[in-house]
Amino acid sequence: MIKILLSVLGGVIALVVVAGFVGWLLLRGPDIPYETLEAKYATAASHYADLPGGVHLHYKDQGKADGPVLVLVHGFGDSHFSWDGWVARLSDRYRIITVDLPGHGLTRAPAGYVASADGFAELIDALAAKLALPKFAIAGNSMGGGVAWQTTVRYPDRVDALILADAAGWPSETLKKPPLAFKLLQYSWGRAFLRSIDNAPLIRSGLRGEVGDPAVITDAFIARWAELQRAPGHRAILMSIQPGKHSQATKEALSTIKVPTLVLWGETDPLIEVASAHKFAEAIPGAQLIIYPKVGHLPQVEIPQRTADDVAAFLAAHPTK
Repeated sequence: MIKILLSVLGGVIALVVVAGFVGWLLLRGPDIPYETLEAKYATAASHYADLPGGVHLHYKDQGKADGPVLVLVHGFGDSHFSWDGWVARLSDRYRIITVDLPGHGLTRAPAGYVASADGFAELIDALAAKLALPKFAIAGNSMGGGVAWQTTVRYPDRVDALILADAAGWPSETLKKPPLAFKLLQYSWGRAFLRSIDNAPLIRSGLRGEVGDPAVITDAFIARWAELQRAPGHRAILMSIQPGKHSQATKEALSTIKVPTLVLWGETDPLIEVASAHKFAEAIPGAQLIIYPKVGHLPQVEIPQRTADDVAAFLAAHPTK
């Protein structure tokens, strides 16, 4: 009997292994060369800056050349395209710089690059120095929000206004409904799996579950997101990042922020609880808080007109020059 059970068990294990291998074959997604991605996604507004650590950073410089500067920082797995709605609505008044962080978009980073909020903030500082930017307003969504407030804390002479959209940072923040990809990131085998596949199916289910209206996440939006993640080395960097643990906010650190601050949040954000919005607003002196009903984790994508209008009103009340 024991031999029979062991034989059956061995057969089941073999089937699971075979099924897993077949699944991997069906999902595997090789790297897409940078040249291919640049030909498809770079535009006349695209520029590149060689920064410390071997980073060849892609950014777009758009809008009113002599206007106040607004730097926009995307979230985990995203790219500069996240801000297209704001660029379209604010470029008549502001010089807008959108960046691709290492592991994202069209930015290249060396093998073994270790991602961190501090490191990303240092790159924003280095880019500002290279471009000889005057003081600027900085906005960030999700992980990019963590980078935005870290930049403001670490380099206060650079920033004269801060905008946080569903920003990462509080140690107590929890993922109320973590996407499957985030669950897999918790395990070494899961990270290995994600490094080798085309993540489009996971991206589709994840993003459409993060927003109030899934229709705003179009097939083209998903395809672009997935293709840019397949740039050489990107998935390795993404797998090194721990969502929700990328930056650690404290009242002590945030209380040092002296610039005008606007906190924007989707009330139904399933990734970062709306309670975090109140924590940021309470910790940053004088911060203004706007919460959007029936909006999820990507307010700049879900309601670009309304959020851009709120940002414009905020910046007009607190001129950056």
